[in-house]
Amino acid sequence: MKHIILFFGLTAFAVSPHQAFAESTFEKIKIEAGETLFFSECRRCHAPDSTDPSYGPALDNIVGRVAGKVEGYEYSEALAGSGIVWTPAALRAWMEDNDGFMPGTKMRHVGIVDRTVQDFILAYLGSLPSQ
Repeated sequence: MKHIILFFGLTAFAVSPHQAFAESTFEKIKIEAGETLFFSECRRCHAPDSTDPSYGPALDNIVGRVAGKVEGYEYSEALAGSGIVWTPAALRAWMEDNDGFMPGTKMRHVGIVDRTVQDFILAYLGSLPSQ
């Protein structure tokens, strides 16, 4: 049986083609679920595409972006001057309690505290192409 080698950091793991298929299928399911959750929880203010106008800043290419830097959006001083990079951990903290994570921000919402919901939304945000 052939195996596929997956590299995670400096460690390699051998997995069967069935495992690799299952993992890629699960990732697709997470992204699709994340898209549904994004549209129910986040879309009323944020677009997933910078060409689609929204009240808040668009979230395409959010993972790895410096916070408060989308042109054309007027951020709070707290967020604009934070220097935070939107890592998955920072986005998770923001989704859970943005006021606690960044006091003084303009954004108000009910926190998304379910880690599975956060995981799905993060998978979706990470899948968005750069515009």
